[in-house]
Amino acid sequence: MSKTLIRGAKVLGGAPQDVLIDGDTIAEVGTGLSGDGAEVVEADGKVLLPGLVDLHTHLREPGREDSETVLTGTRAAASGGYTAVFAMANTFPVADTAGVVEQVYRLGQQHGYCDVQPIGAVTVGLEGRKLAELGAMHESAAGVTVFSDDGKCVDDAVIMRRALEYVKAFGGVVAQHAQEPRLTEGAQMNEGVVSAELGLGGWPAVAEESIIARDVLLAEHVGSRVHICHLSTAGSVEIVRWAKSRGIDVTAEVTPHHLLLTDELVRTYNPVYKVNPPLRTERDVLALREALADGTIDIVATDHAPHPHEDKDCEWAAAAMGMVGLETALSVVQATMVETGLLDWAQVADRMSFKPAEIGRARGHGRPVSAGEPANLTLVDTAYRGQVDPAGFASRSRNTPYEGRELPGRVTHTWLRGKATLVDGKLT
Repeated sequence: MSKTLIRGAKVLGGAPQDVLIDGDTIAEVGTGLSGDGAEVVEADGKVLLPGLVDLHTHLREPGREDSETVLTGTRAAASGGYTAVFAMANTFPVADTAGVVEQVYRLGQQHGYCDVQPIGAVTVGLEGRKLAELGAMHESAAGVTVFSDDGKCVDDAVIMRRALEYVKAFGGVVAQHAQEPRLTEGAQMNEGVVSAELGLGGWPAVAEESIIARDVLLAEHVGSRVHICHLSTAGSVEIVRWAKSRGIDVTAEVTPHHLLLTDELVRTYNPVYKVNPPLRTERDVLALREALADGTIDIVATDHAPHPHEDKDCEWAAAAMGMVGLETALSVVQATMVETGLLDWAQVADRMSFKPAEIGRARGHGRPVSAGEPANLTLVDTAYRGQVDPAGFASRSRNTPYEGRELPGRVTHTWLRGKATLVDGKLT
């Protein structure tokens, strides 16, 4: 059994401590621990966090391996400090059967850079007309607990109700892509001053907010869990805050890009800024940050959406929607939430590890950094600052909105059950 001693790390941003890993488990946490027989990692005051968990990742395999594969996506995850990701169902074929989710699950096990938990589709083919094999996917080897038609909204209220009723039986959750489709036909960006000036079709905030309002009421009626994907507007924040005040079992996520970027960037017509839901206003950004800080928004999720070069290097109207995010998420959160004083590192661990693992029932992840716990860990050099260079990404795609932007923080090490997947910033 191999041993690793992480010396002088600020566990969750606290006082420097030593952490001894023995095999796949944290053996001891304290000061002055012996490194005899162990590989020693000098942490030098770096911040040690539990391995990050992403509840919203697109790995594209099967079917769009030109964008990403389970291998390249999990390598990107390890580079960003993640030890578990939840893979969305909008693959080809769609992950709407036990066979497809098991394929994705076993690919994650085979590659070993992070755990991959497939998300099952809510409806067959993401078509919104008939419930998929929810029970069979849950009973499969993949043990699916999260279901989503992400990329499309479950806009039929009856189908959404039935899905909530079905997953309640085994403690599952429906993760909703909140977008009323008829209100966003032809939409290209956030509806507002910028869209009017540019003459681009507007994507109104109410298209998101109306679905969230409906679904929290359905969840209350059924007594089930609903999760809101990539919440993006100030109005959505208020609806979720109201629902939580009523005791409705709703959770919500925000993406790093919605914490930092605004629709003003669309003035460049650079399709790298085209995303679903669209970049919103500065007012929305500030509301999202405050909601993440006060707990109205529960977690940060990347919505890592890789696309090949030709799908983004084209005119705005024809470009695919989405951004890669696994390798930059923690840096964006440091810039927007930690360096602004809205969150400390313990709270970052809560929003990016503990709570996403709890929502998705990710066994062995989102655990305290203490003796006896699985050694799923990430070490962050928070003093580092550097420009984002997508040429160095592990992801197969390069569609990042941060190219050339200076961001703080750098993940130097990641451990999955005691095995180093990233050492000194390099994948093993």
